[in-house]
Amino acid sequence: MPLGLYLSVPFCRTKCSFCNFASGVFSRELHERYITHLEREIRGAEALARKMDGRFERTVDSIYLGGGTPSVLEADHLQRLFAAIREKFIVMRDAEVTVECAPGTLSTELIDTLKSCGVNRVSLGVQSFVDQESKSVGRLHTRNIVLTEIARLADSGITNVSVDLIAGLPYQTAESWAYSLDEVLATGVPHVSVYMLEVDEDSRLGRELIAGGTRYHAHHVPDDDLTADFYVAACAVLNANGVRQYEISNFARSGESHISQMTGDMEHQVTQAPRLPSFASRHNLKYWLRQPYLGFGVDAHSMLPADADEPNAAVRFATVDDLDQLLAGAPRTKTYVDEEHAIEEAWFLALRMNRGVDLSAMAEDYGIDAIEKYRDQLMELENDGLVELDEGFIRLNERGRLLSNTVFEKFLVNAGPTNAELRITNAERRPGILKVLK
Repeated sequence: MPLGLYLSVPFCRTKCSFCNFASGVFSRELHERYITHLEREIRGAEALARKMDGRFERTVDSIYLGGGTPSVLEADHLQRLFAAIREKFIVMRDAEVTVECAPGTLSTELIDTLKSCGVNRVSLGVQSFVDQESKSVGRLHTRNIVLTEIARLADSGITNVSVDLIAGLPYQTAESWAYSLDEVLATGVPHVSVYMLEVDEDSRLGRELIAGGTRYHAHHVPDDDLTADFYVAACAVLNANGVRQYEISNFARSGESHISQMTGDMEHQVTQAPRLPSFASRHNLKYWLRQPYLGFGVDAHSMLPADADEPNAAVRFATVDDLDQLLAGAPRTKTYVDEEHAIEEAWFLALRMNRGVDLSAMAEDYGIDAIEKYRDQLMELENDGLVELDEGFIRLNERGRLLSNTVFEKFLVNAGPTNAELRITNAERRPGILKVLK
């Protein structure tokens, strides 16, 4: 099965107050050192897979540069990264190639560079179309800049654009949230991600909220119930306007895109289940379908099939989340995912998707016991009004998506390092995403 590649670019123009990622503002000299490090990691990918006891695959059908803000890199740096990838891997002709960009960085020169590198999808960290809300968390763009740059991308031929929105920003109201939803629909972009603001100790805004303070406009953050209402409203509005939810945080239009051209196991999974929107993110689907991917750079995660006889076994490994430690040669952490833990992952990752778990496919891939062992949990979740059974699929309902952590924990029967540490990582790790375990 083709690989997905994720490249972490931890550099930003400014650090947003809600951000809890391994990113920040660094010198240009450090940019150069980091790009050289990434080139070395990419060229050593096959040796890394062997070292981690994983099976290496040279063919790639998705590439994702996330961060941070990859669009702050110089043209030469972007060109070097893509050259290193194409030197080491066979990139399929119809591969999805995504770069995360901050509005305000998409100059004509940058767009030309993206095009020359084969980029065909851009993910824009808009967060809000209301300037006051964006400014309150340290974003440097305005609504007008966003609209101008979406149009500039379209003029260049890059029409596969995803927009991120965050529910729960300071000063956000039901009216302002409705305005952002109307604006994103008016742009016509084919993909939208909606995240609820995540409150934890890893961001400045999160720490201030926990402390009950007023810095970073924390006292103007909507409460949890209102933020949940915003999320429910987004689901209703986007679905009603043809931007269909296919995963807890992700929505896409249908049209002419790569999903209909998928091959191999992914095509089997797509065509045998309720149909995915054609502009669904191919790269992020790899995370939810337990398909192989390699991550390079700081705080980058990987999953490969294990080079072992045990069916469905995998190896997960990750780099450190500190840039200095990474450049100093800190080793990756590694977790072996045995058959039992693979079944757990298959359940809660598939439940993130609106189509849910295909029971016949689960039985075929993992055996009937993979369903029987969770019979009591499934009955309990159905009685609690969190899941529904429909034509051989078990899926979260609206209430279940809001309380997804409660559902996922039901499938983590055995405590262990995989369960305690597993996160939906890399490109899918955004502010507000619901973590598996806290």
